[in-house]
Amino acid sequence: MSQRQVLQVFEQYQRARTQFVQAVAELAARPQNVETLQNAGVMSLLRPLLLDVVPTIQQTAALALGRLANYNDDLAEAVVKGDILPQLVCSLSEQNRFYKKAAAFVLRAVGKHSPQLAQAIVQCGALEMLVICLEDFDPGVKEAASWALGYIARHNSELSQAVVDAGAVPLLVLCIQEPEIALKRIAASTLSDISKHSPELAQTVVDAGAIAHLAQMILNPDAKLKRQVLSALSQIAKHSVDLAELVVEAEIFPVVLTCLKDSDEYVKKNGATLIREIAKHTPELSQLIVNAGGVAAVIDCIGSCRGTVRLPGIMMLGYVAAHSENLSMAVIVSKGIPPLCACLIEEHEDHIKAAAAWALGQVGRHTPEHARAVAVANVLPTLLAMYMDTRSSEDLQMKTKKALKNILQKCTYLPALEPLLHDAPPNIMKHIVGQFSKVLPHDSKARRLFVTTGGLKKVQEIKAEPGSLLQEYINTINNCYPEEIVRYYSPGYSEILLERVENYHPVL
Repeated sequence: MSQRQVLQVFEQYQRARTQFVQAVAELAARPQNVETLQNAGVMSLLRPLLLDVVPTIQQTAALALGRLANYNDDLAEAVVKGDILPQLVCSLSEQNRFYKKAAAFVLRAVGKHSPQLAQAIVQCGALEMLVICLEDFDPGVKEAASWALGYIARHNSELSQAVVDAGAVPLLVLCIQEPEIALKRIAASTLSDISKHSPELAQTVVDAGAIAHLAQMILNPDAKLKRQVLSALSQIAKHSVDLAELVVEAEIFPVVLTCLKDSDEYVKKNGATLIREIAKHTPELSQLIVNAGGVAAVIDCIGSCRGTVRLPGIMMLGYVAAHSENLSMAVIVSKGIPPLCACLIEEHEDHIKAAAAWALGQVGRHTPEHARAVAVANVLPTLLAMYMDTRSSEDLQMKTKKALKNILQKCTYLPALEPLLHDAPPNIMKHIVGQFSKVLPHDSKARRLFVTTGGLKKVQEIKAEPGSLLQEYINTINNCYPEEIVRYYSPGYSEILLERVENYHPVL
């Protein structure tokens, strides 16, 4: 047998391996094929190909493994159990850029499913290698490494701390300064994933100088980058007053308000989330947002969109209004009540309705003037109906009840309270009747109206426990009227009158 024929055997074997890994990689890209591949024992066949002498076979084998592991946690588990991770980690330091990208993809695909699988990646020493890849010359390698680190960090604070301890943060801050948009996006996303777990982790990101670079990118034309930048700043600002103040000091106002008008829904949502995370901390930070025109901008944003995009804006208005009478009045003056009422009526998701109810309660809870502004919008019957609707979630019922209580305890605008007398359950009725008992003794016009609109009649029909607070309120109201009037409107009085008519013997 000639030398050529001998070499031909090797060439055929190499071609067969190449065809095999390419076919598997292509098949693994379609979810419907994955189960068949798994049952055919694809994992054990791909493993030796990761150490193949031919670089393209190695890369394609890694790509196929990544696609399989990405599909579900069973396959990701199989990668861990098959001792594939140590091989990948060893190769990360010495192979070419294509292999590094493929290997980082496998690590990301395994790590994304659960904290346990991410922990397996940490234990095999992958973090140090991924951090080395963040210094690679090729931006694609940096991107793949950053993505894998983000998927590990997002699970919990321990894994996030492991990423920090491996030295990733300063390099990620350098990555957001690179010219490639894709790399900027992933690095910002990873910084967001690290920051979200605790004030200490967020502080690590701040100490590496991330805020200034992130703030500069708020006006970047790329929507996906803006989403990640706003998310990262939100995850830093949410933890404490100090961190929120550092974000504000990076001069994000008023530029961040332009994001609320963005055509991308997620940019809007993340922009509103950032403003909410700052506003919630102190009255001073909320006042700063009001002065920058933030409340009016958020109100416009809520009015112009639908669904979950509205949620952070709704909550932000609630936080601002909760801080003080003046800040709540700023929400009212900026015409914040109508869009909140619209959210209550238009939205289908209970948690969005609950947030709108909570926000309205915060606006109306300060003084009679605040409560009147909410009551005039005719929102009280809607809140009551939602509270009494058996289909409402427990959270929605709780929030609407609390909002009603907050507003009713301050509301002295009787025309808004009267319709509620006919439908309210006893625990809400107590607050409604209580308000009438405060106002009627001092207002003769209101006393007259209360009779002509049927309010007094309704109060006589309420069955209150003797000695209860509700009974006390009813007695106070009844004491505002002559006894015969009260008797006239009491249930059964017409029967008594008819009986007297029947028993009356006219004197002829």
